[in-house]
Amino acid sequence: MGASFVLPRVGSIEDPIRLAVLISGGGSGLASLLKFQSEEPRCHQTVLVLADSEGAGGLEHGRKSEIESKGIPLPTDLPAPDRRLVHEEIIERKLQSSNVELVVLNGYMRILTPSFVGKWKGRIVNVHPSLLPDFPGAHAHRDVLSAGVPITGCTVHLVDEGVDTGPILAQMEVPVMAGDDVTSLQERVKQVEHTLYPRVIDLLCTGQILL
Repeated sequence: MGASFVLPRVGSIEDPIRLAVLISGGGSGLASLLKFQSEEPRCHQTVLVLADSEGAGGLEHGRKSEIESKGIPLPTDLPAPDRRLVHEEIIERKLQSSNVELVVLNGYMRILTPSFVGKWKGRIVNVHPSLLPDFPGAHAHRDVLSAGVPITGCTVHLVDEGVDTGPILAQMEVPVMAGDDVTSLQERVKQVEHTLYPRVIDLLCTGQILL
């Protein structure tokens, strides 16, 4: 499917992999990654935070850590078919000017075009709130509850041209409790995401994940 996956180089504490984190909301996952990176020297460093709106609350996590943090909204003064491409061109220029080596999607709610993914394939990673390949898409918690399954969880995967279809790097299970609604299940899965995602990024940046 399209270009082959090319993983990032092996980072070191002296020469860490440069990360850009893309967010859409409050950035709790970004905060957990920045905390993980601050606890001890790592082989990766967040150098850029981008959001798809200027009002995304998660940008403050980056700013407090003195990381360049910027909202890039979808252009509204263009024909609809052109907006995504122009938006991604702006993002691409920021990634290149910041010498980014790995793109971390952390609650980023926009679907990237195949042309963008093709440039970064193997160097874009995402966390999804279900045990893929089950319950892909934007409404995983709702779909889990509708299906009545007893176990859900989260999945860290590389991004390909599909929606939540890239190679799975790691998963963690979370039980579905009696009386759960979307909000309660989402919060419990988030806690597991905040533990798993930084660890998998660490493994990826130290060359401990192979395809």
